[in-house]
Amino acid sequence: MNTPVDKQPPPPIPAPRRTRALLILTALVALAGLGWAAYWALFERHTESTDNAYVQAPIVQVTPQMAGTVVAVHADDTDVVSAGTVLVRLESADARVAVQRAEAQLAQAVREVRTLFGNNATADASVRQRQAEVTRLRTDVAKAEEDLARRRPLLAAGVITTEAVQHAEAALGSARGALASAQQALEVAEQQAASGRLSTTGTTVEQHPRVAAAAAAVRETYLVLQRTELPAPVTGQVVRRVVQVGQRVAPGAMMMSLVPLEQAWVEANFKEVQLRHMRVGQPATVTADLYGAQAVYHGRVSGFGAGTGAAFALLPAQNATGNWIKIVQRVPVRIALDPAEVKAHPLRVGLSMQVSVDVAQAKGAAATPTAAAASAARADTQTHVFDERTEAIDRRVRQIIGAQLSGAPPPR
Repeated sequence: MNTPVDKQPPPPIPAPRRTRALLILTALVALAGLGWAAYWALFERHTESTDNAYVQAPIVQVTPQMAGTVVAVHADDTDVVSAGTVLVRLESADARVAVQRAEAQLAQAVREVRTLFGNNATADASVRQRQAEVTRLRTDVAKAEEDLARRRPLLAAGVITTEAVQHAEAALGSARGALASAQQALEVAEQQAASGRLSTTGTTVEQHPRVAAAAAAVRETYLVLQRTELPAPVTGQVVRRVVQVGQRVAPGAMMMSLVPLEQAWVEANFKEVQLRHMRVGQPATVTADLYGAQAVYHGRVSGFGAGTGAAFALLPAQNATGNWIKIVQRVPVRIALDPAEVKAHPLRVGLSMQVSVDVAQAKGAAATPTAAAASAARADTQTHVFDERTEAIDRRVRQIIGAQLSGAPPPR
């Protein structure tokens, strides 16, 4: 039977070796502390960071401008549509009838005004004709007066009879009556010509008030017709689609929304104590939890919220109560991103972000931006989709007017 051998304890570490190990460990800790202190003094001291940051983007609602019945829906949730793409169509039979009626009235107005311009030339020719007739009759009256003046001395001398003088007086009376009638006709012709010239002076057929009013009616009906098609105001992704085919909609009813993700920004909620040196225009480094460190966005501070989140909450805090406890507040700070980087690594609304702002250059006394600074940091958004509609209407009006002036049917 084997007897177990008692285990011997390890020999103690010599005191000089233990002291040297503790000194090395202390030196390493001190170097690490000095390195961190140097890094903080050079970099971290000028940086304010937060992980209370989320992606935001404009939410553009698609709403009708008129009441109608939905006959077609051409987009659904998650679809990406371009600006100008028709998303929803409303029933348009009544609008088309109104357009045809307005176009016919415009054509009739152009014809009437064109006739009015043509009547001016006719009226001027009539005035000239009446003037020539008055001149001729004045000559006839003068001849009749001379003839009567020659006959009266002859009657006194007994050379001619009384009947001859009476014929001369009758001829003079007839000539004077014809002259008076011609002068009255001349006045009427001149008034008609003046009236025609007054209605057309300083204008053309296209600019005449009648034609302008009819053209405005055509534009109005075309706008109503075009509003039966709801285009996408901007390029974006469809969200919150609630409209259905056959639904009766009212003006302003929300049908769906568009989110232009290329216009996304980050809303970083910094503590109030972190805003002391933060200013508009300072550079920011942003990372998304979606991509991690492989995608780094470079942005800039473009604006500060007008108040803390608690101030604009649905149920704001009542700090005048007796059990008040101070809580550090946060202020939303808008971080504008580089569009090229957002295109390379797309973001979604609501994603969590990590934001670091370099506050090394803190110029100015307040963290509230001026209007000029905010305008320079952020560009205005706009759409030209509806401008193209008005240009198409103007072209159609010019086609109708031109066709009536040339006599050719207008193109459809």
